[in-house]
Amino acid sequence: MNRREFSSLLPMLFAAPALTEIADAQVPGSQPAAAHAPLAPLQSGQSPWGEGSGPSQTGRTSHHFVAGMLPDNIRLEAHATVLAPGAPMEPVGHHKHSEMWFIREGTVTLMTAGTTRTLKAGDMGLCIAGDEHSVGNASKTDQASYFVVAVGPPE
Repeated sequence: MNRREFSSLLPMLFAAPALTEIADAQVPGSQPAAAHAPLAPLQSGQSPWGEGSGPSQTGRTSHHFVAGMLPDNIRLEAHATVLAPGAPMEPVGHHKHSEMWFIREGTVTLMTAGTTRTLKAGDMGLCIAGDEHSVGNASKTDQASYFVVAVGPPE
């Protein structure tokens, strides 16, 4: 399971009261849960280290912090990912939201809008909504990890 597949499951995970302190309110005018589970409104507070996806065949392990709706219909999602040594680039993708990657350890290769960059611990990468992007571990011997914040319209 890659990061995008994992992220698509997050709304369902946060519908379970055991995994979140977010209120179990429905978003007015949303579609029934069978069609698309609406993201719950977020509240100020703490977001504990969430359930992890576990190591995947692509060498990625993700831990979820938060996914939900801010005022003015703005979606916010945050997670941390660890890339095993030599983890390949993820499939190229694009979204309606913008993403920021804060590199915690190691070195990653980040491709945004056709330009490839090497980011090291302490660096931040940015992908503006709509731009194609992909990220992978630049090292064959050391793990890399990063924290992602995604902000934009509901998708």
